[in-house]
Amino acid sequence: MTDTAAPIRPLALVSALHQELAALLARGREADFERQRHAGRDFLVGRLHGVPVVLVLCGVGKVAAATTATLLAERFGVGALVFTGVAGGLGEGVKVGDVVLADTLLQHDMDASPLFPRFEVPLTGRSRFPADVALTQALARACEEVLAQPQPFGAAAEALGVSRPALHRGLIISGDRFVGAAAECAALRQALPDALAVEMEGAALAQACHDLGLPFAVLRTVSDRADDSAHVDFMRFIDEVASRASAAIVDGWLSVR
Repeated sequence: MTDTAAPIRPLALVSALHQELAALLARGREADFERQRHAGRDFLVGRLHGVPVVLVLCGVGKVAAATTATLLAERFGVGALVFTGVAGGLGEGVKVGDVVLADTLLQHDMDASPLFPRFEVPLTGRSRFPADVALTQALARACEEVLAQPQPFGAAAEALGVSRPALHRGLIISGDRFVGAAAECAALRQALPDALAVEMEGAALAQACHDLGLPFAVLRTVSDRADDSAHVDFMRFIDEVASRASAAIVDGWLSVR
């Protein structure tokens, strides 16, 4: 009788935007990745730093996130998932260029009241879904190392007003609407005073991963303050800051696995 080692399950690296996916792919060689197309998505199967990975562009919104997570678990058998993207800052002291790691996630547009409490996902008994503690902590260490460097996101970031970016951990909220008005931002702060950032995918992905038993983490770079004061050139920010930030952090994390 001989012992056979269990196959290593790949890691899923999920990006919200093309630029972030390209920045991750640039850390390896595109020729080393096999492209598989399912459900309108191109899944890139290969290795980064010798670690088996599946890279994919998620798409925007909660349904896109849940579909992507399900495909990664059921079709590719991934062992863990890391989602990167941008978010609007909500919490006190969360500024443009900062990084937010989710400890928990909640859907701010979930409301089945009076049948269920506001924000609670019906029939689950919960409104907040926790990210994997070990995975989030490992990414936090990688993030702190990146942020400790001078000009961690490059000189172009400073031209966009990004100075001394910081790491925040806590609640990220998600909904199928872009939050860009001061009144809506204030209403969210009043209802969820511990929310650090708002975006459009993470909490749905968290619910899907919870159902699938899949460890996950959500990493967001703050692109604006989610209110009328937002003034950053969004696409330039994605190209010159957010894509570099997520790629550097994920690269640092993978290099020590």
